[in-house]
Amino acid sequence: MRVGDALLDFKLPDTEGREHRPEGTTVVVFTCNHCPYALAWHDRIVDVSRDYSERGVRFLLVNPNDDERYPTDSYEAMKQRVAADGGWPLPYLRDESQEVARAYGARTTPDVFVFDSEGLLRYRGAPDPDHRDPSHGAAWLREALDAVLAGKEPPRAETEPIGCSIKWKP
Repeated sequence: MRVGDALLDFKLPDTEGREHRPEGTTVVVFTCNHCPYALAWHDRIVDVSRDYSERGVRFLLVNPNDDERYPTDSYEAMKQRVAADGGWPLPYLRDESQEVARAYGARTTPDVFVFDSEGLLRYRGAPDPDHRDPSHGAAWLREALDAVLAGKEPPRAETEPIGCSIKWKP
């Protein structure tokens, strides 16, 4: 999926069994339980969701990893992680078939996709330049959302996603 492409609709279950789909301005983040990059960026992405959900942005975290190769990415392990954290302010979805991740061309965890209210991809890549430095605060993601909400093009439309390769099923 490239900047300017139309959103691909999907419906996936969260850790409580409720199904979610993208609607309106939506951020889709392919992520997982085991990747150190995804774990390092997790709190920053959650903080962005708290800040921008109030402005009408929908956030969907999607775990597409092969849970046979990585049991910590199983649906059950996802439920346990969310429960251990006392719940999350955004849905954590399971892409068991990996169809959604494949359709989006997701390559890493995390891989961030920002869609505007018309359903067009406006940003794709990493949340910020360095998973090791929380002071960045998901700056690239925030920059993209600020532009999209103002009806402008993000100054940085695409960055290289940085993280663990998605673990595809054979």
